[in-house]
Amino acid sequence: MNDDLLDIGLDDVDAGSHSDIQLDFSDPDFTEDGRDYWEHYRYEVEKGQVLLRIDKYLVERIKGTSRNRIQNAAEAQCIRVNGRPVKSNYRVHPGEIISVVMDRPRYENEIVAQDIPLDIVYEDDELLVVNKPAGMCVHPGHGNYDGTLVNALAWHFKDIPDYDVTDPRMGLVHRIDKDTSGLLVVAKTPRAKTSLGKQFFDKTTKRQYIAVVWGEMKDAEGTVTGNIGRSLRDRLQMCVFPEGDMGKHAVTHYTTLENLAHVAVVRCQLETGRTHQIRVHMKHIGHPLFNDERYGGDQVLRGFKTASYGAFIQNCFKLCPRQALHAKTLGFVHPVTGQQMDFDSPLPADMTALIEKWRTYAAALHVVPLAP
Repeated sequence: MNDDLLDIGLDDVDAGSHSDIQLDFSDPDFTEDGRDYWEHYRYEVEKGQVLLRIDKYLVERIKGTSRNRIQNAAEAQCIRVNGRPVKSNYRVHPGEIISVVMDRPRYENEIVAQDIPLDIVYEDDELLVVNKPAGMCVHPGHGNYDGTLVNALAWHFKDIPDYDVTDPRMGLVHRIDKDTSGLLVVAKTPRAKTSLGKQFFDKTTKRQYIAVVWGEMKDAEGTVTGNIGRSLRDRLQMCVFPEGDMGKHAVTHYTTLENLAHVAVVRCQLETGRTHQIRVHMKHIGHPLFNDERYGGDQVLRGFKTASYGAFIQNCFKLCPRQALHAKTLGFVHPVTGQQMDFDSPLPADMTALIEKWRTYAAALHVVPLAP
């Protein structure tokens, strides 16, 4: 992968004209057609520059790449001039701003294929559905340079000559958080990614999550609507903003499956797919996810102040040492056959044990669970 367009080191780029915009790997630079984008490279065309094809212009400035790589990026609408996608035969003009954007953060290092076991739910020539375990990052980033799903996919696809884990025209179509488990779809071809990406944008995919949240849910079902954006006080957190220019429109539908004394099991269905959406929306309505450290769910938020209850909660935290959230179902139309594809994954052992422990506790208090 030494000729990869996007994953070369900064030392390989000509000084002076390059600007490494993306500093925060979790914070996209802009959103377009419902998808987040990160700016990887930026150039301002020099005064006196003669008319030149943009693929030739970039291959002269990004050492170690190839025109074919740049042309693939242009085909995926990742080459922009003054903010608008251009084809690889576009001729650059002095003063124009050229940027290379991707729907993922920039990889700081070469992607190393790693033999990491994958729980593959389904696979054919066009796509793969994988059940990601909690604790595995999807993309390499700060502090997580290997051991990610992308590293595992690089190994799994190593014998497929047409698959390139860094090619923007294929690969992961969506993401879930490191400590969230569950289903993800991976496109193995450009046409698959185009089709699946459009389905996510058009909100025709079916995605349901199971979560354990703090507090008894008063309503059997409900909808949370609220713009989500990065917190102005803590850049590691997202928050809900009032309607207006701040944040991005987000909608989460929920159904209460069980009330278990001081927690509840809920099913959440995403209408949009914002960063930390379920975690933020549940906190917004007063029900943070159980053991969600980033959003305050790792504290005793409901129940009693006794030592025995505190010990019980700590045991629950140990059973499920992460936010209790699982991407359980995923549905979409197959990009080639047109067949509806629906997948379901079982709750992982840690969440199953957590729910069972709360069921036992609630039964001892003579609390009757709400039937699914």
